[in-house]
Amino acid sequence: MPLARSTRRRLAGAVTTVLAITLGATALTAPAYAAPFAAGVLAADATSTADPIAYPKGGRLVGAGVTGFLTTSNTNISIFQRYSDGAGQTYEGGAVYLRSTPTTDFLVFRGGPTITQRNLTTNGTLEVPVGSLAGDAKWAGAAADAVFTTVVTEAGTVLRKHVDEAPTVTVTGLPADATLVMVTPATPAHAMVTFTRNGLGKWGLLDLATGVLTPGAPAIGREAVSATHIAWSVAAATELRVFVADRATGEVQEAPVPPGPTPGNPQVGLVGDWVLYGQKGGMNFAQPSVHHAITAYNVTTKATVKVLDHAYEFTSAPDGSLYARGGLVGRGEGMYRFAATGGDTLKAELVATTGEPTEVVATDSTVPPAVLDLDQANGFTFKWTMSREVSLPKLTVRHVRTGKTHTMTVPRSSTPAFAWVDKNEYEDVHNGDYTWELTGSPGNGIGPDVTARGTFTVVRKAQPHDFNDNGSPDLLSRDSAGRLWRTDLIYRAIDEWSSIDEASARTYLGSGWGVYDSIEAAGDLGGTPVGDLLARDKSGVLWLYQGKGTGNFATRVQVGGGWQVYDKITSGSDLTGDGRVDALATDRSGVLWLYTGTGNATKPFLPRTKIGTGWGMHNDITAVGNIAGGTAGDLVARDKDGVLWLYLGKGDGSLAPRTKIGGGWNAFRSLIAAGDADGDGRPDLMGLGAPYQTSKLYKSTGDWKIPFRTGEVMYVEQVNANASDLVF
Repeated sequence: MPLARSTRRRLAGAVTTVLAITLGATALTAPAYAAPFAAGVLAADATSTADPIAYPKGGRLVGAGVTGFLTTSNTNISIFQRYSDGAGQTYEGGAVYLRSTPTTDFLVFRGGPTITQRNLTTNGTLEVPVGSLAGDAKWAGAAADAVFTTVVTEAGTVLRKHVDEAPTVTVTGLPADATLVMVTPATPAHAMVTFTRNGLGKWGLLDLATGVLTPGAPAIGREAVSATHIAWSVAAATELRVFVADRATGEVQEAPVPPGPTPGNPQVGLVGDWVLYGQKGGMNFAQPSVHHAITAYNVTTKATVKVLDHAYEFTSAPDGSLYARGGLVGRGEGMYRFAATGGDTLKAELVATTGEPTEVVATDSTVPPAVLDLDQANGFTFKWTMSREVSLPKLTVRHVRTGKTHTMTVPRSSTPAFAWVDKNEYEDVHNGDYTWELTGSPGNGIGPDVTARGTFTVVRKAQPHDFNDNGSPDLLSRDSAGRLWRTDLIYRAIDEWSSIDEASARTYLGSGWGVYDSIEAAGDLGGTPVGDLLARDKSGVLWLYQGKGTGNFATRVQVGGGWQVYDKITSGSDLTGDGRVDALATDRSGVLWLYTGTGNATKPFLPRTKIGTGWGMHNDITAVGNIAGGTAGDLVARDKDGVLWLYLGKGDGSLAPRTKIGGGWNAFRSLIAAGDADGDGRPDLMGLGAPYQTSKLYKSTGDWKIPFRTGEVMYVEQVNANASDLVF
């Protein structure tokens, strides 16, 4: 079936490049993707204006002719395409070969009892019968316009040449005891003949005009032949060596090959005075090698230059040029043509492209949105799909404000994925701006390291006890010297061992806090996205310290006087349903007062409202947020007998009748609203243990009938070690 024609735009200088090698040069300038081993310059050729045609993805290059080239797939589908426009013909089944004279292309079809040669200019055919029985002609190969067969006679093996509209010619010079004879193209005037004799591999050059085979010189290789040179390679586990022989003089010289172990399977090609060499199919290898790159060496000027980052195969064309299916970083994958210019310049042209890059690229990715709400998700999983495997893929996520960096690595993969989680056993994640960077090395070493970068912003609802903006609760404590300390906590979710732990050593925040007789974590009173503090001095003046999100607080602002009438103060719940945090206070006569929040730091409360009496029975009240799934924030209160009561907020500034939660809560010296400690979206309650008692975290259930789960042990050794401190 015919191939669709490719669209060819006209872009000056887009296709052809010139690889100019200057004899005696000591310095060079070259693009990073074409950095040479020694002197060399890769420059654009402004005379070419056509885009490359399409190359079949996965197609193996098996021949290059006068008018087009031939590829074969792993499913035995061959395609012949014209250089001029990319149009071509597909052939399924059987082996197909492209052979050419300097003016004409031929396709040779092998399969069944007949070898068929088709002239692509005249469409004329030559058919040569072959068989499998003794005495039958056997396929031996093809070169130029000829098909070759062997016949075993009483005199030995006979090699015959078949040309359309010409008598069959018997090749002379082939030893009668030759076996395993194979004929392949060498130069426009010669074919290469390989055979086995006495168990040893032999070779020779067949003059296509005379039919005379001349044996190759001993110790001279036979991998590539041109009109002037013969080239071959010798590969060992520890090195690769490449040799070039002058056909006229027999002089042999060795090309400079980078030292280093080789995985084997090298290839060489010849173009004028240039020999090209390197590892065959380096893109498919799992490990890097200095031999994956294709080097061109000029046997006259002794100059070398890297021409491709890798190549699957070489094939010579009848005009003396060399075609390579390979790739060059910055140019991409496809078929490249190399031609000698008669001087110290090697012309390189991208003739056909697969549209694929040679360097590793991400073909798909899953990265965070611009704003990542960690109230809705426990972190994010970064994922990439790479064009091929990457070694040592590494993701680095950095919090811009603090510089805190989290680095993750995964094994070699073409689909690396990194789970960047909010709450884990190691650390919590701050709110704010982040940068991320993915890096990795191509598994086969071809091309530069892959790098991808981006940014995102983490947000959460303000937590009343989160002062360093990382989503986990903190405990504040004031010691007997009036110094303020912050202890960062972390929730470690490890099955039955889940617990609140101290994340690090406590942080000193400042001195002079001994002037206050009451300090309370207040939630977001001032309109910032972090928790604030309310502090009452001994004269009854109330001060607001706004949280800065860094773990410390802004300069205090006076927000009221006369607060000495209260024996208990709490803040952190929205009782009015307006989305702003309110404060509650009980006076010494047992009256409960509501201070509706305004969200304004300079005047955070409206005038107080009386919402209850009889609160003198309680020795601790704590605004815990919406723990019971109702319409507003709630309140818990502990009476003097250690019984804990739940007061559900109704959303209008009032509280529903109390519900008993349980007894034994006098084991705690204070109850502290933790905010959402475990990341389940519900606020929790911390009980700070009285002397010789265990501190515990009570996670909210969202059910007012049973508002808390069984307490989990809190490991707060630093806090417990200073039992005389005021902790809030």
